Formats: sequence, C-alpha cells, structure tokens
Amino acid sequence: MKVYYSKEITPESLQKIYDALGVKLEGKIGVKVSTGEAGSKGYLKADLIGPFVKSLNGTIIECNTAYPGERNKAEDHLKVAKDHGFTGFADVDIMDAEGEDLKIPVKNGKHLKYDLVGKNFANYDAIINLAHGKGHAMGGFGANLKNQSIGIASRKGKAYIHSCGKTESPKLCWVSKHEQIDFIESMAEAATAVADYLKEQGKPIVYITVMNNLSLDCDCDSKQGDPVMKDLGIVASLDPVANDQAFIDLIWASKDPGAKELKERIDTRLGREILPYAESLGLGSTKYELVEI
Repeated sequence: MKVYYSKEITPESLQKIYDALGVKLEGKIGVKVSTGEAGSKGYLKADLIGPFVKSLNGTIIECNTAYPGERNKAEDHLKVAKDHGFTGFADVDIMDAEGEDLKIPVKNGKHLKYDLVGKNFANYDAIINLAHGKGHAMGGFGANLKNQSIGIASRKGKAYIHSCGKTESPKLCWVSKHEQIDFIESMAEAATAVADYLKEQGKPIVYITVMNNLSLDCDCDSKQGDPVMKDLGIVASLDPVANDQAFIDLIWASKDPGAKELKERIDTRLGREILPYAESLGLGSTKYELVEI
C-alpha cells in the first residue's frame, strides 16, 4: 500500500497530496475533522484546509463529545466551529445533533458488539478522513484511526468505545473499569466497523493526516499545550493503518529533541498497539511504501 508524503504543509500541498491518491470523490462529500475544543489551539485551521474543502464542496462532519465541555451539545458545538473558522468555508453538520444514532455492526470484536455513529453519517456519498496528527492523553496519539472511531461516533457511541462496550452513558463511561489495551483495541474495532459499513454501501473514503502543531495533548483538550516538536508534513493513503503507521514512523525517525516527549506519551498509553490490532481485524496494513511528492 502506498502512503504519499509531503514535507510542505500548505493549501497547495494538501490539494496535491489528495490528487496523488487518484480517487475522484463525487456526490455529497463529508470531511471529518476535529473542530477543536474551545481553548485548544492545534486544530486544523481554516486558511490551510478551507480551499481544499471548498474545491470539493465538502461538508464538515462532526459529532458531539461525551465529556463535559463546549461541544457536548449541538448548539454550543456549532458556536465553537464558527469561532474556529469552519463555518466560514463550509457547512458544518453535527451528525448526532438530534441525539440520534446509526447502529452499525462490529465484526469479530473482542470488546464492542456494535458501533454508534451520528445518524447523518448515512447521508454522505464519500468521506475524507482529514485528521490532525498529535499526541493524546488517553489514546497516546490521534490521527486517522482515532478520527474514524471516536471522531465519527455519536455522543453515546463515544461513551460505548471509551467504556470498551460496557455502557452508552456519557456519565458512566468515565468510571467504568477496563485495561488500557482494551480501550486501544476498542478504538480499532470502531474504526474497522466504519470502514466495513462504507465498503458495504459502496462509498469511498480517503485518509489524510496533517502532522503540524505536534502537541502532547489532543485538540479536544481546552488546555492543550504548545507543540513539542517541529512539523513533519502531510501523509495520505487509501489505507488508514498504513497512514497512521507512517505518522508513527516519522516521529520515531525524527531527530527533533522534542520527539522524545511525544514517543513517551504514545508508549505510556500503549498507543502503537492500535496498529497491529487494526491490521489483524483487516482494516489495513502496517507495511507500506512511502512516496514523497
């Protein structure tokens, strides 16, 4: 599987790396990005992704959060999206705005029996998983797999993944007991369920990760810290496992002194374990060819 790589992070390089994938997405296109919690600073900015999303007439798609904050209700979430510039270049669809879910099966899961995604996810003909690569307090790192699992899950779906299949309650999920590896594997199972659903519906999906503002914490953290290492570029693929593996490999190959902190964050949360498990589920491959453009 090919992973395309651009060292430049510009609107032009984002368009170029998408074009390199050789897939022409048509119809109603959903672009899954994190709108970023109020107070965060690492989310993908309008001046970078706006021209690309507009060129495809894409709709920004999101779901409400399970944790208390400024994005756990649709009205507040839309305000944050506006404040962060997303409504200036595209429509924003909070897919579980009415509290409704689309239940899709998880095949061969050890932890999840199903996945709950925002109801409106069914309305899209094609998906762009446009992730911001960074660290994460719970998952170790966030890129395409997290964006496809936690990100596309509805509020109740997020609770179900975080509790490793024990509860759909956003209140109870944070006190459920489970091993860290169970959570990592639950994310992989949810991401695979989304890919399986799209394949069965005949709907294409492409994967792009922008590796800038590489902080230890996620864009969902209102107190997100400053970047700990220099920007790495953009990777894109038709395989989410390969794309996340390339992101990890670029961090591990970096000679940036700050990379040590990010590696520690990832490994103390067993973050890299999501990759072989997702591969075992058939989501993609950890082996790839890196093609620089």
